[in-house]
Amino acid sequence: MKIKKPSLAIDMDGVIADTESHFITWYHKDYGVHINREDLIGKPESEAFPDKQAVWKFVNSPGFFRTLPVMPGAIETVKELMNDFEVYIVSAAMEFPQSLFEKHQWLQEHFPFISWKNIVLCGDKSIIDTDYMIDDHFKNLDFCKGKAILFHAAHNATTDRHQRVHSWEEVKVLLKKELETESSC
Repeated sequence: MKIKKPSLAIDMDGVIADTESHFITWYHKDYGVHINREDLIGKPESEAFPDKQAVWKFVNSPGFFRTLPVMPGAIETVKELMNDFEVYIVSAAMEFPQSLFEKHQWLQEHFPFISWKNIVLCGDKSIIDTDYMIDDHFKNLDFCKGKAILFHAAHNATTDRHQRVHSWEEVKVLLKKELETESSC
């Protein structure tokens, strides 16, 4: 008999893809102004830069989602987590419909070991019913049916809701403890 693995939904932008550094890079390229990550703390992405339209412009620009850097440790940790979890990549891609193809290409390049069956590009994440969800936005985690895990980002740094992790190493440690706790029950 095959043992059912716990399910894990993992967000893309701000969790496995480093949108913060990408916004900073694109802002510098387009506006000639360097923004430090510290300048973004506590501000929604759309309000974090001097030109308040910049983020909207970037996320609607061809190539933005395709060229996102991978979050440090994400590839190795996700591969490792797949041994113990049924991993799904879940992104609210319908907010920026032109991002669908770019996000799919990005996943094929950086996470080719994730089956197309485990990629969910949706609108409202409240439909996701996994045992765990890792996301950087409260709007997704507040309605999580399983255990919500907040991936640290500048825009969520000043609010404490949900279990917070700061890195993929912390994700690995937390989920290993979760599995140990479940197996001892």
